[in-house]
Amino acid sequence: MKAKAKFLVLVVTSILFASDAFGQRLNTQKLDSLFDALLVNNKAMGSVAISKSGKLLYTKSIGFSALFDKMKIPATEKTKYRIGSITKTFTTVLVFQLIEEKKLSLTTTLDKYFPSVPSAKSITISNLLNHRSGIHNFTNDPEYLTWMTKPKTKDEMVAIIAKSPSDFQPDSKAEYSNSNFVLLGFIIEKLRKKPYSEVLAERITKKIGLADTNFGTAADTKRNESYSYKWMTDKWNQEPETDMSIPHGAGAIISIPSDLTKFLEALFAGKLVKPESLLKMKTIIDNYGMGLFQFPFDGKKGFGHTGGIDGFASSASYFPDDSLSVAYCTNGQVYAMNDILIGVLSIYFNRPYQIPSFETSLYPVKTEDLDKYLGIYSSQQLPLKITITKNDVVLTAQATGQSSFPLDATEKDRFKFEPAGVVLEFNPKKGEMILKQGGGVFQFTKDK
Repeated sequence: MKAKAKFLVLVVTSILFASDAFGQRLNTQKLDSLFDALLVNNKAMGSVAISKSGKLLYTKSIGFSALFDKMKIPATEKTKYRIGSITKTFTTVLVFQLIEEKKLSLTTTLDKYFPSVPSAKSITISNLLNHRSGIHNFTNDPEYLTWMTKPKTKDEMVAIIAKSPSDFQPDSKAEYSNSNFVLLGFIIEKLRKKPYSEVLAERITKKIGLADTNFGTAADTKRNESYSYKWMTDKWNQEPETDMSIPHGAGAIISIPSDLTKFLEALFAGKLVKPESLLKMKTIIDNYGMGLFQFPFDGKKGFGHTGGIDGFASSASYFPDDSLSVAYCTNGQVYAMNDILIGVLSIYFNRPYQIPSFETSLYPVKTEDLDKYLGIYSSQQLPLKITITKNDVVLTAQATGQSSFPLDATEKDRFKFEPAGVVLEFNPKKGEMILKQGGGVFQFTKDK
């Protein structure tokens, strides 16, 4: 839905640095223009940091970290965000540190720690790290949304993970599962005999000086922690908070962009794990490394991770050939994070890039026009269902185990959800729907 008026227009200070090592002048004015455009058009709130060879070149924060009826707290470079699955990179570093100390090995099997998990005798630490375990991803379950805000003990989380049968034979293929890294976080605690939060502090954050990175709890604005929001009905609406006992080693860390760039720089400089461990982390098999993904851009190859939890999204990547780190954290997104990062990298590398105008006209619809799209859709290509409902003149979609999201009508029978780059095309007469995202095209059919 197009905003009827500008909302929350606030730009927070940019910090700009010149660097002789950069070799070319960073176009900070164009970067400012990109983030200013996102702000004034209500397309994003959040913070970005760009660092080269350990020197911070650019930071900027836009929007607010918290919105209350009588108070609005501006986002700053010290605002902390939930970074979701970037936590997995931290967890992987801790695991490799223990492997280097001979307290664990990549071939250690899961039954040594959690024999109740299906196929535990055949699942190795290596399988957990590169998502080849076959352990079912508990966040895909529809009921997950009913208990995600409630605290869980370690025993309760293990029981939740263990109750589902394996999705496939261990090491037969790769499929992303948060369950893998929750279990790895618990293994770290068992081996160190202390909470993950303390191990994280001792072995990473204090070691390399990440003053604004820690294991999260309920958000507290007095600690510079932000809430997350979704843009609906012309305003930012606060999202529910996942209790951090649930994502644990898979997604419970909070941080700031400049800490994330420092973390990746330390990792690739050999300050956290040995070169042979980093090489294993960087080795990509079936699209997955161990705690790292590849970030290709214009012939360049970066490594890092993305994250998403509640209304937060984040990305942190390092390009070794350029000694470049880029991190972005958002607590409110409408424009796709990937498109923002393409803009940032294009501007950094002085590639052709036009600041988006966001002056797109939406296709007019009436509430009765949407009735023909409503229903539950299934696909032979993806193991999830998508439920389509409506709220007055807004079509809403919800995939299995995920939060609902609003759809903008762009033309007849075509809708989009810009933050995730999702396009849905309907054929009401045939009861069919096509999902397009990230270059993939997936056919869905309405359940009868």
